[in-house]
Amino acid sequence: INAQNTFVFIGSYNYDKNKDGIYVFELDTTNGNLTKVASAKNILNPSFLTLNKNGNIIYVCTDTRTPKDGSLSSFEFNSAAKNLTFINTQKTGGENPVYVTLDKNEKWLLSANYNDGSVAVLPVNKDGYISNYSQIIHFKDSSFNLKRQSSAHIHAAVFSPDNHFVFLPDLGADKIRCFQFDSLQQLPLKNAEFPFTKTTSGCGPRHFTFHPNGKFAYGIEELAGMISVYQYEKGKLSAVQRITTHHKNDTFDFSSADIHISPDGKFLYASNRGEENNIGIFKIKKNGKLKNVGYQSSLGKTPRNFAIDATGKFLIVANQSTGIIVVFKRNFKNGMLQKTGNEIKIENPTCVRIKKFAP
Repeated sequence: INAQNTFVFIGSYNYDKNKDGIYVFELDTTNGNLTKVASAKNILNPSFLTLNKNGNIIYVCTDTRTPKDGSLSSFEFNSAAKNLTFINTQKTGGENPVYVTLDKNEKWLLSANYNDGSVAVLPVNKDGYISNYSQIIHFKDSSFNLKRQSSAHIHAAVFSPDNHFVFLPDLGADKIRCFQFDSLQQLPLKNAEFPFTKTTSGCGPRHFTFHPNGKFAYGIEELAGMISVYQYEKGKLSAVQRITTHHKNDTFDFSSADIHISPDGKFLYASNRGEENNIGIFKIKKNGKLKNVGYQSSLGKTPRNFAIDATGKFLIVANQSTGIIVVFKRNFKNGMLQKTGNEIKIENPTCVRIKKFAP
């Protein structure tokens, strides 16, 4: 019975509204097998998605990689009937949304708009209907890599564990920005005491995650192929370590992408695109610092995004360039990943989410 009720949600670049863009698979939690149960079309490039606590509402970045456009869309997922129903679409007010997140009270969506370096805040209701954005903040900074950092590029929006702060890695400005967040206000974002943490010049912060204990935070740097480790307290990040995500030191084509921590808080995983196409595996020490313990090929090219299921048993990777979703089994003791032999083909997969539903 425990093999049922765990679903995997996948976003992709479909580049054509007539093609499927979102996919839902059922995960067999005994062997890691994936079975397709639903998909959705009529939306363009649903490249990143997030779910509410119940898993019955999916929020998606849509109209991504589309000049002068960007929207968020919502779908209802019925886990009993195993179907997806479109709810609505709303413009983000910015171009190329690459990350969407829901606040813990499930009243607000945040959209990280990459191309124009902005964050938008959109109210949502319990049924998943997205209203017009109530707040949008644009950033104007740049940094020294002229090809990639000529302007601000917000790449993620991550709530602090207590929901009182939002962190915005800005790849274009080499900053992790911070705002206070109050879900009861009409304009929930307010200036914070520490408005940003400066990262190493030219490193390009991309994704960001908190340790389950709330005391540490980790940022992955796309352009430098590094992870920065921070101690965290009340909106303040204090750098304690910076460690390479990479296997080989002579690699120049870095492009690190995604970062996640196992549910037990013992291991951190980071994906490397570019030359390596692997997942770096790190043991998390008591003081929050990282020790590299190994690498696992992603068994495809461009592992843009991956997810770990709630039990910590499986890690599922989306290899964007080769169009392969690969299921790995995690070793709880040493953190290493092993092939399950389960793979599925999807064109340009860009995001993976895993959700266990109550039976």
